[in-house]
Amino acid sequence: MKFQIELTERADRDLRNIFLYIALDLGSSKNAEKQVNRLWTAIHSLNELPERYRRYEKEPWYSRGIRIFPIDNYVALYIPYTEEQIVRIVMIMYSGRDISEQLNMV
Repeated sequence: MKFQIELTERADRDLRNIFLYIALDLGSSKNAEKQVNRLWTAIHSLNELPERYRRYEKEPWYSRGIRIFPIDNYVALYIPYTEEQIVRIVMIMYSGRDISEQLNMV
């Protein structure tokens, strides 16, 4: 069965900000487009077997079912809702950032 992928407003904004950072700050629109396409393709692969990635080990996020999916130099944090067959992408961020700190801002 295929799951539907939903992006939160935060995750949608994260994708746009990643594009803008690479395109404007790093000066490469082409690379920005390629990176966002890779992220989008990887995220959409969660429509099958969304529980294949580990849960984020820190509380309260572990109990809430948040999973962490590494993609290139980024991570997507998401929650699979198996009964509803929905995968909700909570945020997408550079993997070098403090995940707990970022989750506290959501």
